[in-house]
Amino acid sequence: MSDPSQYVPTPPPPQSAQSGLSDNAAGALAYVTVIPAIIFLVAEPYNRNPYIKFHAWQNIFLSIACFAVGIVGVIPILGWLIVLVSMPVLLICWVICLINAAQGKRFKLPFIGDLAAKQAGV
Repeated sequence: MSDPSQYVPTPPPPQSAQSGLSDNAAGALAYVTVIPAIIFLVAEPYNRNPYIKFHAWQNIFLSIACFAVGIVGVIPILGWLIVLVSMPVLLICWVICLINAAQGKRFKLPFIGDLAAKQAGV
């Protein structure tokens, strides 16, 4: 009879180093908050990918626009009206950008998209 200790399982082949995120997933994740967007602009290999950089920059500029609208909201009556109209529009823009990034599309918002494309080098 053969000894079962003679059979040593072969180790699995080494895997190549990968980020684990597809470009679409990373582009969509850049829209979750500003923090992933900043991380994608700093961390390798994401900071070399123009698709991910574009979505990260577009989310940063969209967040700045939301912050600016929030500051304007401090102004009584006129500021409140501006916030009442602008925030739902910005929310819809954010959802559209998130969905398009998840589908692999590069949807450019007016003005903000041009700034993001310039920063991403696209």
